[in-house]
Amino acid sequence: MQKRQLLAALSLALQAPFALAQAPQLANERPTLVLAIVVDQMRYDYLARYGSEFNSGLKRLLNEGAVFTNANYEAAPTVTAVGHSTILSGATPSVSGIAGNTWYERSEGKNVQSITDDNVIPLGGGSGASPKRLLVSTIGDELKIAGKGGKVYGVSLKDRSAILPAGRMADGAFWFNSDTGNFVSSTWYFEAMPAWAERFNNEHRADRYAGREWIGSTMPDNKGADLYGELDATPFADELVLDFALMVLEQEQLGKDSMTDVLSVSFSAMDYVGHASGPDTAKMHDMVLTIDDKVGTLLSAAEKQAGRGNVLVVFTADHGVAPVPEENIQKQLPGGRYNAQSERAAVEAALATAFGEGKYVAGSGEMGLYLNAEPIAGKRIAMSELERVAAEALRQQPQVARVYTRTELTTTPVVGDRLDQRVRNGFNTNHSSDVVVVHEPYWLAGAPGGTTHGSPYGYDTHVPMIFWGPRNLVRGGQYHADAAVHDIAPTLANMLGIAAPSGSLGRVLAEILPE
Repeated sequence: MQKRQLLAALSLALQAPFALAQAPQLANERPTLVLAIVVDQMRYDYLARYGSEFNSGLKRLLNEGAVFTNANYEAAPTVTAVGHSTILSGATPSVSGIAGNTWYERSEGKNVQSITDDNVIPLGGGSGASPKRLLVSTIGDELKIAGKGGKVYGVSLKDRSAILPAGRMADGAFWFNSDTGNFVSSTWYFEAMPAWAERFNNEHRADRYAGREWIGSTMPDNKGADLYGELDATPFADELVLDFALMVLEQEQLGKDSMTDVLSVSFSAMDYVGHASGPDTAKMHDMVLTIDDKVGTLLSAAEKQAGRGNVLVVFTADHGVAPVPEENIQKQLPGGRYNAQSERAAVEAALATAFGEGKYVAGSGEMGLYLNAEPIAGKRIAMSELERVAAEALRQQPQVARVYTRTELTTTPVVGDRLDQRVRNGFNTNHSSDVVVVHEPYWLAGAPGGTTHGSPYGYDTHVPMIFWGPRNLVRGGQYHADAAVHDIAPTLANMLGIAAPSGSLGRVLAEILPE
């Protein structure tokens, strides 16, 4: 072993004596419950910023778990569907097929959502949704394939956040419908909602928040869609998700037998709060502390159900978030707003000048534009030429940092820096746009107010990543080397003794495995 490796090993050993002393032994051959906890839009820096105030679940994970301080998404766009599809598959959009929350589907001539499926029937409301657009397997799928898997479920406020981590062979996925105040699903999983889920919905738990207050917000007094639609940007939404997840845990008896069950729970309210107010507000501070409490409740319930030595946890987020540009400007930091329609119009004008009038832009995605090679019947233009002209027009926009064309991304070798690699990892040949745009840091589309995410920059990619479990599987401590969220799946696969998911691109995080 090289000197550097010896020093690293010594450092880890010194960091983790408390964690190793506290973690339980594995009671069975392998854990009977894998619990994936995801917080939508939780940046890594929240752990440091508010960590001294934690007194529940996040405190336990930080004190007892394997904590990666420099874990990032190595793909863009950094949005909900991409993040959630990566965590338990280990696949970036280049392989998974999940190119964004939405993308322009050429075969259908329209924008589609990551989970839309017109061939399944919604159960309880909303539209048909399934994992059919996910082209790779997940940890839950691989457990079932290996004959080592029991039940697999996903729960979230959002449909894509429940469906994508659970995978294609999941026993069920449930999400909240803001029209009815109920948790719903689709016939991809079963012909009718389970009886226990119906009982849960019949209790109308969302109604208990009528008239409730939270940091300057008051919920509508009337019980119905007006109330349910206002819950998403409050901790009340996460309470509902927690309640339903606990019901799944109990009613499906997860972790109770020798097979390994998987439960993915995604808390979405922080994303809605962050979009509206930004990362540096009293509301966001409170959201982080409420997540600490909810994670604690979930950990305790999982331990009680499966036995403390039989629970393996991974905690992460699907992306971060940018600061509010106007706040940056007040602090004399870079940032601003641009008009996406004006940006598109500049491309359309450049194409019309070069090739004559026609409909050259077929659609737009989260990181660029889709082009039409036949803008007029009988007039076909080489796609590479369309891409070249469109890219040059975009490069003239002051808010644009980088532009990549489909031809460049599919024919040239991987070169450049980390941002370039993230763009390539996020590019799917079937679903991504023909010109991919990266804007300058802290520049966002739209009118003033709120913020968003999606870029390949650190404020969007740097997220928590913690493994927590019995010492037979997880060596606790802090790990400062670079790690990627797509490393989670192959690491879990190694711990569980199964094949890595089919599209996995990550590495086994051997540094956290006991010798």
